[in-house]
Amino acid sequence: MLKRVRYFVSDVFYWLRSNPVKGALALVLLALVVGGGIYAGNQLSGDDPRIAPGPAPEVFVGQGVVPEAPEELGFPAFATRNTTRVAGADPVADAVGVALATFPRGGIVKGPTAVTLADSEDWAGGIAASSLVAEPVGAPILLTSGGELSELTASAVDSLSPGGGSASGGAQVFEVGDAGNVGGLDTTAIEGANAAEIAVEVLELREKLVEDPPEHILIATSDDPEYAMPAAAWAARSGDPVLFAQADSVPSPTLEAIERLKDVPVYILGPEDVISKDVEKEIADATESQVTRAAAEDDPISNAIAFARFVDGTFGWNINDPGHGFVIANTSRPSDAAAAAALSGTGKWGPLLLTDDNKTPPPALEGYLLDLKPGYEDDPTRAVYNHIWVIGDTEALSVDAQVELDEIAEVAKVESGTGDEILGPGTAPEPEAPDDPEDERQPSDKPADELDP
Repeated sequence: MLKRVRYFVSDVFYWLRSNPVKGALALVLLALVVGGGIYAGNQLSGDDPRIAPGPAPEVFVGQGVVPEAPEELGFPAFATRNTTRVAGADPVADAVGVALATFPRGGIVKGPTAVTLADSEDWAGGIAASSLVAEPVGAPILLTSGGELSELTASAVDSLSPGGGSASGGAQVFEVGDAGNVGGLDTTAIEGANAAEIAVEVLELREKLVEDPPEHILIATSDDPEYAMPAAAWAARSGDPVLFAQADSVPSPTLEAIERLKDVPVYILGPEDVISKDVEKEIADATESQVTRAAAEDDPISNAIAFARFVDGTFGWNINDPGHGFVIANTSRPSDAAAAAALSGTGKWGPLLLTDDNKTPPPALEGYLLDLKPGYEDDPTRAVYNHIWVIGDTEALSVDAQVELDEIAEVAKVESGTGDEILGPGTAPEPEAPDDPEDERQPSDKPADELDP
């Protein structure tokens, strides 16, 4: 019997890779069988203290249908050794999965003080609101669709049970723009006619709640979401505000906020064809602090990597060695940046990286992760490890691509003389100092006090 079960489990994971639909059905069947067995065991155990009862496992594999209840998302929906997938069919479902994973409740553990509602069609508002994820506010982001609150999101609000409190100014919900509202909860509206106005409103709200100005300001584009997406992760980690600019102009609300916070350093995310040199100069004229371009690569994938590597004092991820968390989303789903933001502000605290190919990791992404591949010489239990959160169902990133990412993230044994090949570029040897002709002088017979200096 056990041998048949092992064969069936092997077949399930084969089908998941070769035929996702067949694999999904088999995986659900396996969950029901195992869950039934655990349930029967619990019943048989009665009050026997030697046999601890446990809940039956729940599994969800997204195939383009939005789950009807938060628990149907399941965690993990599909996991490997070094990756965990949030398998939402869209950003609305992804936001629910992330919120429930990063703010679990149970026993003496309470839910978050507040939640933030943004609309999935307003990716910029969601990115700006990501600074409210950071402590001490700690408000995970949930998404509506066209201003409508789905049953899935409403159930998540009930599960999270935001209590309000001083950290949120008494609010249980922050409502961003036209996100809609949750009835019966104390709500603070964050209003604005455009992305720039909403971003400044978020900045001013957080200043009021934490009673302190921000440490840095991050400028992102409001025109090209794929270049702005990584800003959400940094805002959730740091609490730094994200303000918006366009390719050739700076909106008045953004400039006025920079002028008011003239002593706060400003960082620009994106190359000059996304946020121009003229815009950089206009920002520099409005502040008395430094203005630095934190990433300036010509494509979104490489730009996200450059931002993950960047560091300047207390600003920047500085992810240039193994032992970190990472979050990967598809550029075709820009609202996943806000949906996943809490994964960067809690738990493994990792930057948002991007892919534009759901079938295989892009070469730049693969190269970056290979460069950070962890290794060990003798004892893997003393090694550091990487972990990757994959955002979205198989339409966002296939199982094959997830398996490739898992292999790249896996800790590897380092054999003597092979470190460069396994772990990426090594450290170049120090160049030898050039010969100094004076060093070749013969010893003198003169006393030391008579030698020329």
